[in-house]
Amino acid sequence: MELSKNPAAKRFEARVDGELAGFAEYIEMTGLVIFSHTEVFPAFEGTGVGSSLARFALDAVREDGSRKVQPLCPFIKSWIERHPDYQDLVR
Repeated sequence: MELSKNPAAKRFEARVDGELAGFAEYIEMTGLVIFSHTEVFPAFEGTGVGSSLARFALDAVREDGSRKVQPLCPFIKSWIERHPDYQDLVR
């Protein structure tokens, strides 16, 4: 799986064998990253794409260090709830 940030599309992306498997859309603001929508395509559901995407996106925010997150997306919100070591990122 290849994970990347696509600033032009304002989303983090996951690709499997070159094929787009899912994405997490975001809005960047001063001091804040809003995660608005995450989607994993049906052929890749249940393979860990969503979880890998959430971890990668949140790690990118943490590494940058200048923003908190607001998870409007139910998937990202529930992922953070299940991983307490990421709750410090939530505004």
